[in-house]
Amino acid sequence: MIHVHHLEKSRSHRILWLLETLGLDYEIIVYQRDASTQQAPATLREVHPLGKSPVITDGELTVAESGAIIDYLLQRYGNGRCQPNSDNANDWVDYRYWLHYAEGSLMPLLVMHLVFGQLPKRAPWLVKPIANGITQTVNRTFLHPQINQHLRFIDDYLATREHFAGPWPSGADVQMSFPLQAVAATHSLSTYPAIARFVERVEADTAWQRVVERAGPLTMPGA
Repeated sequence: MIHVHHLEKSRSHRILWLLETLGLDYEIIVYQRDASTQQAPATLREVHPLGKSPVITDGELTVAESGAIIDYLLQRYGNGRCQPNSDNANDWVDYRYWLHYAEGSLMPLLVMHLVFGQLPKRAPWLVKPIANGITQTVNRTFLHPQINQHLRFIDDYLATREHFAGPWPSGADVQMSFPLQAVAATHSLSTYPAIARFVERVEADTAWQRVVERAGPLTMPGA
């Protein structure tokens, strides 16, 4: 039995989506964030030393990091599903690119945006104006231009395709779902119609809807 160690307001939903898509049996072990620090509880470090989520355990194996979990599940249980055949070089390269791009390029910017957004809220009242000024400057001069550049890049790619690579939903689609759902929750997608269509397709997918029924709706850190 596969166990998904699921921290609230984390990236675990996409792993559940893949498990539902593959029709695998699994159990969810839910961990609550500390109300004041928003950090994972110490009990999650008993599963993995960094105390991060998602983590899965499958028998004696513990697998952390979303990309590694997706690779593990597809290699062990996928039977060729949810990934392109290596004979199709273009699809294979695109699949690998987006599988790694999600956490390697896009999520660091979104996490920085979240952290700087929380800075004025958590600063002592005396320095709130300074913290607010720092946040506005970083957003205006660096984060917003960078995020918009990435969103244009993604939207242009999706404009001529229905999804990222391989059969729907591929591991790359699963991996890209969380950051784009996070963007949809915090940004208007009126100028990124292809991203909006992708997010709508994810949330209309019957396997995704089973995840929501079982684990509840996706919520974002900082919400």
